[in-house]
Amino acid sequence: MAACRPALFQLWSCLIVAAATTAALPAVAQSEAGRPAADRGSSSRTPIVPPVPEGTSEELIAYIERLSDPAAMPTSRGRLRYYLRKAAANSVEAADRILAQSRPGDPLQERAIAIKFDGLQTLAKLGDPGAAVGLADFAATVGDVNDPALAAAIQRAAFSAQIEAALAAGRPEAALPLIPRVAAMLQAAPEDPAVAEMAIGMATTLARMPGGEPAAAAAFEAFLPAIETSSNPAVRNLANEVAGTARQLMLPGRPMQINGTLLSGEPFDQRSLTGKVVLVDFWATWCGPCVAEIGNLREQYAKWHDRGFEVVGVSLDEDRQSLEQFVRAKQIPWPILYEEPGGRGWQHPLAAYYGITGIPTVVLIGRDGNVVTLDARGKKLAAALEKLLGEPAARIGAR
Repeated sequence: MAACRPALFQLWSCLIVAAATTAALPAVAQSEAGRPAADRGSSSRTPIVPPVPEGTSEELIAYIERLSDPAAMPTSRGRLRYYLRKAAANSVEAADRILAQSRPGDPLQERAIAIKFDGLQTLAKLGDPGAAVGLADFAATVGDVNDPALAAAIQRAAFSAQIEAALAAGRPEAALPLIPRVAAMLQAAPEDPAVAEMAIGMATTLARMPGGEPAAAAAFEAFLPAIETSSNPAVRNLANEVAGTARQLMLPGRPMQINGTLLSGEPFDQRSLTGKVVLVDFWATWCGPCVAEIGNLREQYAKWHDRGFEVVGVSLDEDRQSLEQFVRAKQIPWPILYEEPGGRGWQHPLAAYYGITGIPTVVLIGRDGNVVTLDARGKKLAAALEKLLGEPAARIGAR
């Protein structure tokens, strides 16, 4: 922790780690003699953070350094969190005073910018409701700085604030204009984990928003090439973590890879699906909504199978015998892919490849082999099949 102090940049970001565990504090802060007087003898007393003094820029810098001294910090996790919040707020106030009395080009001015920026970031991480807005406003008004790391951090903060505002509005399409700008940042700094984390965070948040899948797919498509080819292993690992989710979201309009072993033990040949409309159903016998959907699948299969409709089930069950009994009892007519879990729980390789984290998940594929939609359950499946295959044979014959 003390190693963070000299630069006074990312100061409170370094110290905030200590709020998660008292073990992070140095030994001097653990001893009774090393505790500040306000923290001795009482587990309920809140440590005192001295008010921001009047004084010169140098005196204000010295004040901030005293706040960051580990010996001044409490050992209780709850009080430490309070201390960090108050100390970060006071460092922001002290930085404002330095900025007010310094001139452009003054080394102390850039130092104050770094202190204020990091203090606002820390307050935002600690849940201060006004810190994020203050950080965005500050990032937008800061001029050129000489420190490349500080300049990049401020630029990321400005982007992050815009992204958060777009997402908070509940309109994922509002984030679309930001995607090429974030992609440009990745191209300019492909080895920077902070930029990669911002990009991946944006894409994954969009993926979780209702109606956000198209925007998330566009984000992953724009971001992943630079992340996957980065020379920084930490950056490439971020791509590995979200590769499955990205593949799934980018499926519409593209072919889907379907491989594995049938429940009978024979290898599945995807060429058997050529020219057919196919529903790939990720499911399990222990999944209530999956089992409830089987009746609808059987109905649509009976109507459309002769017109070229096929279903491929991908079972995420762990017990082969129970699955076989279920398939026989329900007289499921379509092929089921199954792999022994091998200690991985329900993660079928195909489910892992496409980032399936919840079931039922379905993928509807057109005759040309390209995915049509990831939303084809219930009545939506019947409507999609009629659009792709025309009226079912039974309805034509009844005319």
